[in-house]
Amino acid sequence: MSKRAEHTPELHIIGGGMAGSEAAWQAVQMGVPVVIHEMRPQVETFAHKTGDLAEMVCSNSFRSDDDEQNAVGLLHWEMRAAGGLIMEMADAHSLPAGGALAVDRDAFSAGVTERLRAHPLVRVEEGEISTLPEDGHWIIATGPLTSEGLGQAIAAETGKDALAFFDAIAPIVYADSLDMDVIWAQSRYDKGETEEEQKAYLNCPMTKDQYEAFIDALLAADKTEFHEGETAGYFDGCLPIEVMAERGRETLRHGPMKPVGLTNAHKPDQKAYAVIQLRRDNALGTLYNIVGFQTKMKYGAQTEVFKTIPGMENARFARLGGIHRNTFLNSPTLLDSQMRLRSRPHLRFAGQITGVEGYVESAAMGLLAGRMAASEILGRDLPAPPPETAMGALVNHITGGAEAKTFQPMNVNFGLFPPLDGVRGGRRGRKERYKGYTDRAKELWQEWLDGAKAGELTE
Repeated sequence: MSKRAEHTPELHIIGGGMAGSEAAWQAVQMGVPVVIHEMRPQVETFAHKTGDLAEMVCSNSFRSDDDEQNAVGLLHWEMRAAGGLIMEMADAHSLPAGGALAVDRDAFSAGVTERLRAHPLVRVEEGEISTLPEDGHWIIATGPLTSEGLGQAIAAETGKDALAFFDAIAPIVYADSLDMDVIWAQSRYDKGETEEEQKAYLNCPMTKDQYEAFIDALLAADKTEFHEGETAGYFDGCLPIEVMAERGRETLRHGPMKPVGLTNAHKPDQKAYAVIQLRRDNALGTLYNIVGFQTKMKYGAQTEVFKTIPGMENARFARLGGIHRNTFLNSPTLLDSQMRLRSRPHLRFAGQITGVEGYVESAAMGLLAGRMAASEILGRDLPAPPPETAMGALVNHITGGAEAKTFQPMNVNFGLFPPLDGVRGGRRGRKERYKGYTDRAKELWQEWLDGAKAGELTE
C-alpha cells in the first residue's frame, strides 16, 4: 500500500454484487482503500449459490451492446470509457448472443472476484452487517436481497416502509437433454456478424394447438403463494410467464414467445405459431436458459409444464425458476444528487436498492457511487454527470427526476434523456433520434471523465 493510501480513510462497501464490486474498483483506481463487506457465504440468500463477488442470479445477459441505437448499449460504452471492471470482465467472458452481450456467468464472477481480491487496496470481510454504521464513509449496495436486519434498519431510519416487488428467475436446462431434431439454432432475424452469433439461440416451435395447450397448463399450474401482507407488484420487464398468460392468451405470443424473424431449419415451409428461445448460459455451451421464462410455478409444476415444449420432452434442469422479494428505496425522496441518504450523508446507496433495474444499471450506479465517495474522501468535488448521458439520466431519475408517489424500478431508456432539438419525432424519426442521443451522450460523458481526471491531476 502506498504512503498516500495508508493515510487515506477507508471506504466501506456493504454488498459485493455488481454495484458493490464496481464501486470498489472505481475507488481503488483513485487510490482510496476499500473494505467490501459481503455476508455470503456465511449468510445465504434464496438466489445466490456461491460466495463469489458479482454473482449473476437471473439472466446471463447484459442485453443489447448497440451503443448507437440502444440506451443500454450506450451505458456499456460509458462504463468501458470509465475503465469499468464489470464491463471488462463481461467482454473477457462473453458468449455469442446475436446483438446482445451475454456472458459465462461462472467465469465472469470468478474473474471479478480474482481481480478485486488480488488488489492491494481491497479487503473483503465476510459476515452480515445488520445495523446502519454511525460514522465513516459507506456505500450500501446490498441489492434486491438486502438482509432482513439491514432492511429493517434502513426502514427505521427513513421513516418509510420499504417498497418491494417480486423478481422471478428463469430456469436453466442442460443442452444435451434437448432434441435437436426438433429444435434449431438461429438468432432472431439472423442478427450478428458471425455465424456463431447468428446461431446463438435455440428455438422450440409450437403449433397453435400446442400453444393453446401450453397456456392452459400455465394457468392451471401450482404457483408459489405469497406470505401474508406481501403484494405481487412485479417489475414489468421481468414478469413471470404465468402472470403474462393471465393478462391474455396471446400475451406470450407477442412477448418472449413471438415467432417473428425465425425460420424453422427442419421445416422451412412451416411457420411456427409461437417459438420458445433458449440462450447459451456458459462458454462450454452445455447450459441454456429459457429466454423470458421467469416463473413462480412450483418446482414440480415447472418440470411438468416445460416438458410439454417441443424438443424439451426429456429436458433436464440445472436450475429451476424461482421468485424472491426485491427491496428498493423511494430514492427520489431519500437520496441527494450525490446518492447520499439525506438524513445520514455519510451513507451512500448504489445498485438495485436505489430503484434501477438490471445488471448493467446496477453496476453503473456502483461506478458513480464509488467515484463520488472516493472524491469526497480525497476532498474533491465531483458533480453528477450530465443528464444527457446514460449514467446522468439514470442518477437524475432516481434522485429526483421520477415521481416519488409512483416510483418503480427502471431500466435505462431514451425516455429518461432530455429531448433533442431539431430531430424528427415519432417512429419514422427514431433511428436518427437515437443516434443523436448517443452521439450527444458520448461527447458529454467524455467531457465529464476528462473533467474528473483534471480534478485528480490538480489536487
